[in-house]
Amino acid sequence: MGREFDRLFDEWASTYDETVSGVDPEYAEVFMHYEHILNEVSAKVSGHVLEYGVGTGNLTERLVKRTPKVVGVEPSAEMRKITRTKLPSVPVFDGDFFHIPLTDYPIDNIVSTYAFHHLTDEEKEKAIALYSSVLVPGGKIVFADTMFASEAAKLETIHKADAAEYRRLAEDLRTEYYTTIPFLQALLDKHHFSSTFKQLNAFVWIMEAVKVKQP
Repeated sequence: MGREFDRLFDEWASTYDETVSGVDPEYAEVFMHYEHILNEVSAKVSGHVLEYGVGTGNLTERLVKRTPKVVGVEPSAEMRKITRTKLPSVPVFDGDFFHIPLTDYPIDNIVSTYAFHHLTDEEKEKAIALYSSVLVPGGKIVFADTMFASEAAKLETIHKADAAEYRRLAEDLRTEYYTTIPFLQALLDKHHFSSTFKQLNAFVWIMEAVKVKQP
């Protein structure tokens, strides 16, 4: 359920903000337009927000300026410490994509950046089914993450990473659970969401899924 990456993110926490600034050439394209990506996600929500994979709170900082209530979930203890220092008024819970914090208000939006790929495709479906049960019609999922137009596009990207001798990036693409847009579209349709996808850099797409009223 993504918790196998906790140790990695504990170790990464102190340098995460530096990485997303593009200093690592292997991951520069992955994090290209990072600030714009966060702004795009935050601009698509209103009302009460549940954020998964809070990390160091970079998206959270934008959300609290736009919405009345934000609650976060982050599995890495070191990441949570950083976010709580930046944003002490925002509750951030230990948990994964299946943890729904108890609140005294309804959740209108579920958001995440650079994290949903930590779930297998089977776990992604379980998560989407859970969100469908939580959100009322009109509620949104807004996720920005690395995904691919097709399996062929994913293989081509891995080939390019190999050719550039970006060994860490190529290994990540091979071993983590990056999926395709057609898979996600079918999954969202099955669980009563209308979805759109927009590409924001060579790796990252923004997925906006609106819960529709069942007939």
